[in-house]
Amino acid sequence: MKNSPDIGSKAPDFSLPATGGTTIRLSEMLKNGPVMLLFYPLDWSPVCTSELCGIRDGFREFQNVGIQVLGISVDSVFSHAAFAEKHGISFPLLSDFNKEVCSAYGVIHEEILGLKGVAKRSVFIIARDGIIKYRWVSEDPTVVPNIDEIKSFVRSNAL
Repeated sequence: MKNSPDIGSKAPDFSLPATGGTTIRLSEMLKNGPVMLLFYPLDWSPVCTSELCGIRDGFREFQNVGIQVLGISVDSVFSHAAFAEKHGISFPLLSDFNKEVCSAYGVIHEEILGLKGVAKRSVFIIARDGIIKYRWVSEDPTVVPNIDEIKSFVRSNAL
């Protein structure tokens, strides 16, 4: 399995289907400002629900500093749509159903709880120039990123 790209390296570009029937390309999003990629294992799991609702609750703060948030998991766009509607998630959820982006970012569990190829809980913040400025990857799917730490990083760094 490929290692996760480091801080200071160029973020792998990608194009994925998203909620709302759109397709999102990272390089196009970066033209509008920095992007936070939020990889998570699965829609509907208790830990993922808590994590994404936490981001939802702090979403305005990310918007206020110009950060675009994209959630990515291996779930289908249909699962994402139902999940986003149920929990009021307004930022795009992208379907990496074929596991290509998770693999490119080196954030895929070979197997977890009997499931093969589920995204590792991880966060990448990518500056407008496509360079990774922040990276957090957890091997433990029950550990969520520290949202306050991420907000602090975003506020104190020019992206």
